[in-house]
Amino acid sequence: MKRRFKHLIRMLASEHGATATEYSILVGFVAMVIVTGVGLFGTALNGYFDTLVTGVKTALGLP
Repeated sequence: MKRRFKHLIRMLASEHGATATEYSILVGFVAMVIVTGVGLFGTALNGYFDTLVTGVKTALGLP
């Protein structure tokens, strides 16, 4: 019985699960930042290419 109690105490004191949880939360935040950045970059790039297309159409006299 005493040995089981010691094993339970060691298992509860272990921080392996807490570390894995912290890393998974950190990875989640990094993924959200990447997705947001790529989305904003895509929107800005789309605006840039729209401006280029308009300029080319104007230069060629296309409607």
